[in-house]
Amino acid sequence: MIGRMYDKQIATMLKQFPVVCLLGPRQSGKTTAAKLYAASSQKPVLYLDMESPADARRLGDAEYTLKQYTDHLVIIDEIQFRPELFPLLRHLVDDHRKPGRFLILGSASPELVKGASESLAGRIYYIDTTPFNAIELQGQKNFTQTRHWFRGGFPDAWLARTDAAWLNWMDGFSRTFVERDLNNLFGVSFSGPLMHKLWHMLAHQHGGLWNAQSFAKGLDVSSTTINRYVDYLQGAFMIRKLQPFYINSRKRLVKTPKVYFRDSGMLHYLLDIHSSSRLQLHPVVGYSWEGYVIEQICQLLPHRVPPYFYRTQDGSEMDLVLVKGDKPIACIEIKTTDAPTVSRGMRESMADLACKHNYIIVGGVPKSFNIGKDLCILGLNDFLNRHLPKLLK
Repeated sequence: MIGRMYDKQIATMLKQFPVVCLLGPRQSGKTTAAKLYAASSQKPVLYLDMESPADARRLGDAEYTLKQYTDHLVIIDEIQFRPELFPLLRHLVDDHRKPGRFLILGSASPELVKGASESLAGRIYYIDTTPFNAIELQGQKNFTQTRHWFRGGFPDAWLARTDAAWLNWMDGFSRTFVERDLNNLFGVSFSGPLMHKLWHMLAHQHGGLWNAQSFAKGLDVSSTTINRYVDYLQGAFMIRKLQPFYINSRKRLVKTPKVYFRDSGMLHYLLDIHSSSRLQLHPVVGYSWEGYVIEQICQLLPHRVPPYFYRTQDGSEMDLVLVKGDKPIACIEIKTTDAPTVSRGMRESMADLACKHNYIIVGGVPKSFNIGKDLCILGLNDFLNRHLPKLLK
């Protein structure tokens, strides 16, 4: 069993909050984490899966049923299928307030689920769950950075015995997600063929600036429809919109977000890249590595340190900017080569952002070294293990 970064956090927050919610994509390990916690819990546990017809029937009269278990930890899996439970949870918590009453699991952002807008503010703590992060896999006998980058972090995809088995899992997951899960997650009706086309177009634009009108023209629909579809993909934790960072500057800045697939394995599947050796020779390798590094870092960031990118209209750019308050605490450029050059645009971005900690994260497992006093070149594992924890203190 591979331990998850948030295992201890579940236990800690259930001692403080009446409701803890695990939010993350389908098949990312939320249910496994919840059941492992339940197995070690000193309280009796009631587990209910809202995709199970039998469990759904048990909550036919949800208020009556849940009131019978005030001394239990009640785990409700895939709660987005029963959004009417959110106001009920608020009522039950206020009626009998104590920590550790409910552990709820969701595969869709509550803000986008119809009927789930009831506020649980002050009663709930949200824990973001993700597919396997590189930090979680270090020490596993089959872990290499290249393998993780190629396969991505979905547990079943990562643990597949062969690349052919990985491909089969990705094929089944992708089709089910587009054709069934998206409709079920948000209670809306999507066009399956249109979503399939958008899914593949996004893969080919991975790491690029978001242009809804361009996508709308290519798919012969309105930009409003495209933006709505992309919002739902983001709400299902499949893609990330990385926002631009603004500073008080006379320079003209790019103000359009970039769009990335959050799981590198899903990106490679959609681009028909079926082996790590083929990935190394593919034209998208640079953008793929950039997205992989950004996602591994973002998964470890607390909410108080949001990620951005920085780009001016004249081409100066920084791939990732970590910000605390309104000040950059780290500026990061990402390169596949282990012998990068420092471009004029990067130097100009470093001067604009006036950040003390600047990095170039490169491919492979190089030894870190400094260029001057303000720039460090290093590998991803070194950054995640040594530098990022210091930055977040």
